[in-house]
Amino acid sequence: MDPVKKSLWSLHVTMALLGATALFSKLLPLSAVDITFGRAIVACVMLFAIVKLFGGAIRLNSVKDYLIALFLGLLMAAHWVSYFAAMQYSSVSVGMIALFTFPVMTVLLEPFFEGIRLVWQDIVSALVVLFGIYLIVPEISLDNEITQGVLIGIASAILYSFRNLVHRKHFSHYSGAHAMAYQTLVIFISLSFFSSDELFKASQETYIGLVVLGIFLTAVPHALIAASLKHLRAKTFSLIACMQPLYGVSLAILVLDEQPRWQTIVGGLLVISAAIYETINAQKLHSK
Repeated sequence: MDPVKKSLWSLHVTMALLGATALFSKLLPLSAVDITFGRAIVACVMLFAIVKLFGGAIRLNSVKDYLIALFLGLLMAAHWVSYFAAMQYSSVSVGMIALFTFPVMTVLLEPFFEGIRLVWQDIVSALVVLFGIYLIVPEISLDNEITQGVLIGIASAILYSFRNLVHRKHFSHYSGAHAMAYQTLVIFISLSFFSSDELFKASQETYIGLVVLGIFLTAVPHALIAASLKHLRAKTFSLIACMQPLYGVSLAILVLDEQPRWQTIVGGLLVISAAIYETINAQKLHSK
């Protein structure tokens, strides 16, 4: 098979795997912190093994890089915990759509990192996302679990956007697997202070679920992304990445029998449309 076509198929499989991570917020009878802690342990071991297997250096280049890895890991810890918590409060569909406000969040945060100015199209995108979120939220009340899930999901999106901007500016000279190996190590160490006894009393099925989540839905996808980028443009990767909520919501309907409201579907389409637009626009700007 042509390397480009093979990479495209691989990338779609990768996005489906990453989308499937959301299901474990409901499938595993653990808190968001415990799920993240268990996921990080398994993924950390596998990612360092992958880096070593492909002949990469384990060490980072400087003390500064270790400090950046620490900061990125703390951001990812907060992002992963809030990611699972958003879905536990509401649903996989609502949580994934709220998370995918992050491309627009990135555009709004970017001026503080790159010294660029917002344009009117970015403001329109932000308003479209805001309206999409408005449709998803059934009522403006913190007593409503869906509203709580949306707010936590948006907080997770902000954390993810901030992490991506810091990574792009200060840590992009490392491969995806290498970078995530150190970040999962930080997640594992930092959350060891907050994990509960429930994790150590879990059933065998729960441990198997954590192994599947850590290996096949975390370590493997990040290794596949690194391999795909050798044959695909960053723009292609970014656009296919926007398919992740579609895969996640579809799997939630099939596996968890979720029934999203029509407002959730319409709001999700608006959010994803804005994410795709900002992805295309960002690539145009970077190609100039």
